[in-house]
Amino acid sequence: MMKRDSAELDDLRIITGSANPALAADIASRLQVGLTSLHISRFADQEIHVLINESVRGDDVFVIQPTCTPASENLMELLIILDALKRASPERVTAVIPYYGYARQERKEKPREPITAKLVADLLGVAGIDRVLTVDLHVQSIQGFFNCPVDHLLAGPLFADHFLERGLGGKDVVVVSPDVGGVGSARAFADRLHSPLAIIAKRRPEVDKVAVMEVIGELERDCAIMIDDMITTGASVMMAAQALAERGVKDIYVCATHPVLSENACQRLEDAPIKEMVVTDTIPIPAEKHTPKLKVISIAPLLAEAIRRVHSDTSVSALFEPSWDKQE
Repeated sequence: MMKRDSAELDDLRIITGSANPALAADIASRLQVGLTSLHISRFADQEIHVLINESVRGDDVFVIQPTCTPASENLMELLIILDALKRASPERVTAVIPYYGYARQERKEKPREPITAKLVADLLGVAGIDRVLTVDLHVQSIQGFFNCPVDHLLAGPLFADHFLERGLGGKDVVVVSPDVGGVGSARAFADRLHSPLAIIAKRRPEVDKVAVMEVIGELERDCAIMIDDMITTGASVMMAAQALAERGVKDIYVCATHPVLSENACQRLEDAPIKEMVVTDTIPIPAEKHTPKLKVISIAPLLAEAIRRVHSDTSVSALFEPSWDKQE
């Protein structure tokens, strides 16, 4: 593939499924390209039908579709769009999956359990992807499930900028990882804030059931910021916040990339001793789930710049260097 001039976006195509069209429109606007016309319909038995209304022959196509609720519907829609593209002769197809559903099923913990995150990667491969662009996978090892390049973007720097702009950082703030598995991301986040790190050790007796065990680290500060990749039921965050409050932390902030917010998560978070919960728009949040404590920051500038760099065959990892000039 010939290296493209980053200023030339004539052969760049942005296609969106129905999962998060507002995010796709924002990305396309920042890239100053239009969304490629796509018609999605249902047969009488609810089978999905896709028709791409424009030629994409020889183009560099990016399909934006998080596999959020309803996960199976959105995943199937993405697969069908990819199959339609594969038969339309584009030069390259990149699946932009801001939220990668089924990521929590990435290993076998019990006999006869599936590894569904690997199954989804295999399905995407069969559908014809050349590349994947995603944000904050539940575990980074999921990248190895794909037989194509994966650009794994991180929302941590966006959160760090948000809190630093508000004067929250340094030794007066402690960054908290809500579980041992998130220590790596929390440490990188703490380094950006120049803050110490604490860890909450917990056990999960059942799926989506959490029991806090202990907090590891010094909490002799008035402010704590918890960081996680997703908030689903809110139970884990609520219990972690209560544990921090019981240990004398006054101002508790939470940031999470993916606002899954299932069940009565919003009510739990409103009732928890949390001052603010910061999330991104990888997943669309219905109006009824917007609460006074919820702050949404856009992931579109990061995704737009990553798409620009993939299209022009330049470094994506350089996005996370301090010198990156963010697109506003």
